[in-house]
Amino acid sequence: MRILLFCENRYAIDILLPLYEEALVQGCHELLWYIHKKKISEYSLPDDAHVTHSIKEAYSYKPEAVFVPGNIVPYYLSGVKIQVFHGYAAEKKDHWIIRRYFDTYFTQGPYFTSHFQESARQYGDFEVRETGWTKQDWIHQHIHDYDQEKSQLLKEHGKSKVVIYAPTFSPKLTSLPALKPALEKLLEEKDIVLLMKFHPLTRREWCDEYREWAQTQPHAVFIEASENVTRYQMMSDVMISDTSSAVYEFLLLDRPVITLNTIAKDIYWENITDPAALCQAYDSALADPESISRRRWIVDNYDPHFDGKCCERMLAQAQDYIDRHGVPAKRRLNLWRKYTSYKTFGWPK
Repeated sequence: MRILLFCENRYAIDILLPLYEEALVQGCHELLWYIHKKKISEYSLPDDAHVTHSIKEAYSYKPEAVFVPGNIVPYYLSGVKIQVFHGYAAEKKDHWIIRRYFDTYFTQGPYFTSHFQESARQYGDFEVRETGWTKQDWIHQHIHDYDQEKSQLLKEHGKSKVVIYAPTFSPKLTSLPALKPALEKLLEEKDIVLLMKFHPLTRREWCDEYREWAQTQPHAVFIEASENVTRYQMMSDVMISDTSSAVYEFLLLDRPVITLNTIAKDIYWENITDPAALCQAYDSALADPESISRRRWIVDNYDPHFDGKCCERMLAQAQDYIDRHGVPAKRRLNLWRKYTSYKTFGWPK
């Protein structure tokens, strides 16, 4: 199968890398990365990876399958166009918008599958297959890679648990302006090391403020934005956040989450509206049976496919689509969607 891994934004590379690695293992696929040069200035891929920044070259490649962890893919590219998603943030309205760019949606778990199947019946021009998400394969493979680093961190600080504070960058949604006094109290009262990992788009003044504050706290560690958050999530026992897709990724590790003023409609973790309640919420998140039960619901319904075979299923389902329908020459779209393609990626000829 001739595969195009389509990356409009930096996060797409991390999402598609496990799929790339699985395709290499299978040994029967051609692979090309498309990296949007204007939006992705720095990235890391294996030295032998085939990469293009040219939409013309991607077009001439004539892919049979195009995997996309984003909202848009040029309709004029050949191949079955596959939405693989860029997170689990179901409370964000744009997660559910059908933009008509995709032939099939590869969903993470039953909750998402049922919603998109309903849309598929309504629109009648795309399919839905439940495969699980690519990052779950990476986590399955590397789940214990940081155990030693975590043990060393706890030993150095003389503490028993690692807590990660990973807020969103959005000025309207972030907890950053309000939570520092509560975090300081948490450090004083609980047997923890606090890691702080902020989104790369977080305002510089907030990053500077917390970086300086961490230097005054013997058991707080500020992690720079260039670091991969997944590593520190896997080292942590509890997450503190607000309205961030990282909440769901952490819950899928079956570990407790506390948020401040989340906008999520359905809340399956500990959410507080007063920062002063953080310490109490910490105790409840760790031990309360109802809180643990809600967390398990997320695991079972958002993405229960923790078997290391999500990418294997994706490749099989892509081939199955081609076997049944052939390789699409292009995707039919209305004029507005075509214009969006042109504006974002240009014309290939």
